[in-house]
Amino acid sequence: MNRYCFCLQVKPGRIAEYTERHRTVWPEMRDALRETGWRNYSLFLREDGLLIGYVEADDLEAAQAAMARTGVNARWQAEMAEFFTGLDGRGPDEGFLVLEEVFHLEEGK
Repeated sequence: MNRYCFCLQVKPGRIAEYTERHRTVWPEMRDALRETGWRNYSLFLREDGLLIGYVEADDLEAAQAAMARTGVNARWQAEMAEFFTGLDGRGPDEGFLVLEEVFHLEEGK
Protein backbone atom coordinates (compact mmCIF):
# COMPACT_ATOMS: atom_id res chain seq x y z
CA MET A 1 0.00 0.00 0.00
CA ASN A 2 1.38 3.41 -0.98
CA ARG A 3 0.91 6.60 1.04
CA TYR A 4 0.02 9.89 -0.64
CA CYS A 5 -0.18 13.39 0.74
CA PHE A 6 -1.66 16.29 -1.18
CA CYS A 7 -2.68 19.91 -0.71
CA LEU A 8 -5.34 22.31 -1.92
CA GLN A 9 -6.37 25.81 -0.89
CA VAL A 10 -9.87 26.41 0.48
CA LYS A 11 -11.19 29.94 -0.01
CA PRO A 12 -10.90 31.75 3.35
CA GLY A 13 -14.56 32.78 3.36
CA ARG A 14 -15.72 29.19 2.78
CA ILE A 15 -13.79 27.34 5.50
CA ALA A 16 -16.69 26.92 7.95
CA GLU A 17 -19.04 25.62 5.26
CA TYR A 18 -16.36 23.32 3.83
CA THR A 19 -15.78 21.87 7.29
CA GLU A 20 -19.51 21.35 7.83
CA ARG A 21 -19.91 19.58 4.48
CA HIS A 22 -17.25 17.10 5.54
CA ARG A 23 -19.00 16.38 8.81
CA THR A 24 -21.87 15.05 6.72
CA VAL A 25 -20.20 13.35 3.75
CA TRP A 26 -22.82 11.36 1.87
CA PRO A 27 -22.81 7.63 2.75
CA GLU A 28 -22.69 6.73 -0.97
CA MET A 29 -19.56 8.90 -1.35
CA ARG A 30 -17.88 7.11 1.56
CA ASP A 31 -18.83 3.75 0.01
CA ALA A 32 -17.50 4.77 -3.41
CA LEU A 33 -14.17 5.84 -1.94
CA ARG A 34 -13.77 2.51 -0.16
CA GLU A 35 -14.85 0.52 -3.22
CA THR A 36 -12.40 2.31 -5.52
CA GLY A 37 -9.33 1.73 -3.36
CA TRP A 38 -9.07 4.82 -1.12
CA ARG A 39 -7.89 3.71 2.33
CA ASN A 40 -7.09 5.53 5.55
CA TYR A 41 -8.20 8.81 3.94
CA SER A 42 -7.96 11.97 6.07
CA LEU A 43 -8.22 15.70 5.48
CA PHE A 44 -6.60 18.35 7.69
CA LEU A 45 -7.48 22.04 7.41
CA ARG A 46 -5.42 24.97 8.64
CA GLU A 47 -7.28 28.13 9.68
CA ASP A 48 -6.02 30.02 6.59
CA GLY A 49 -7.58 27.39 4.30
CA LEU A 50 -4.55 25.21 3.55
CA LEU A 51 -5.99 21.72 3.15
CA ILE A 52 -3.71 18.70 3.52
CA GLY A 53 -5.00 15.29 2.51
CA TYR A 54 -3.57 11.88 3.27
CA VAL A 55 -4.65 8.66 1.60
CA GLU A 56 -3.32 5.17 1.15
CA ALA A 57 -3.92 3.32 -2.11
CA ASP A 58 -2.29 0.67 -4.23
CA ASP A 59 -2.18 3.23 -7.06
CA LEU A 60 -3.54 6.75 -6.58
CA GLU A 61 -4.07 7.37 -10.30
CA ALA A 62 -6.08 4.14 -10.62
CA ALA A 63 -8.12 5.03 -7.51
CA GLN A 64 -8.81 8.50 -8.92
CA ALA A 65 -9.81 7.05 -12.29
CA ALA A 66 -12.15 4.56 -10.64
CA MET A 67 -13.77 7.36 -8.62
CA ALA A 68 -14.12 9.47 -11.77
CA ARG A 69 -16.31 6.73 -13.24
CA THR A 70 -18.84 6.96 -10.39
CA GLY A 71 -21.89 9.20 -10.54
CA VAL A 72 -21.61 10.17 -6.88
CA ASN A 73 -18.10 11.53 -7.43
CA ALA A 74 -19.25 13.75 -10.29
CA ARG A 75 -21.94 15.26 -8.06
CA TRP A 76 -19.58 15.69 -5.09
CA GLN A 77 -16.80 17.29 -7.17
CA ALA A 78 -19.27 19.71 -8.78
CA GLU A 79 -20.43 20.84 -5.34
CA MET A 80 -16.93 21.05 -3.86
CA ALA A 81 -15.20 22.92 -6.71
CA GLU A 82 -16.59 26.28 -5.56
CA PHE A 83 -14.69 26.00 -2.26
CA PHE A 84 -11.18 26.03 -3.76
CA THR A 85 -8.77 28.46 -5.36
CA GLY A 86 -6.29 27.64 -8.13
CA LEU A 87 -8.11 24.75 -9.82
CA ASP A 88 -8.08 26.38 -13.28
CA GLY A 89 -11.26 24.60 -14.38
CA ARG A 90 -10.29 21.21 -12.94
CA GLY A 91 -12.19 19.43 -10.20
CA PRO A 92 -10.69 19.27 -6.71
CA ASP A 93 -9.89 15.59 -7.25
CA GLU A 94 -7.84 16.52 -10.33
CA GLY A 95 -6.34 19.78 -9.09
CA PHE A 96 -4.57 18.77 -5.93
CA LEU A 97 -0.80 18.88 -5.65
CA VAL A 98 0.73 15.57 -4.54
CA LEU A 99 3.60 16.15 -2.12
CA GLU A 100 6.85 14.20 -2.08
CA GLU A 101 7.43 12.07 0.99
CA VAL A 102 10.83 12.84 2.47
CA PHE A 103 10.64 10.88 5.74
CA HIS A 104 8.59 8.07 7.24
CA LEU A 105 9.16 6.48 10.65
CA GLU A 106 8.11 2.88 10.28
CA GLU A 107 7.02 0.93 13.33
CA GLY A 108 9.64 -1.53 14.56
CA LYS A 109 12.47 -0.22 12.36
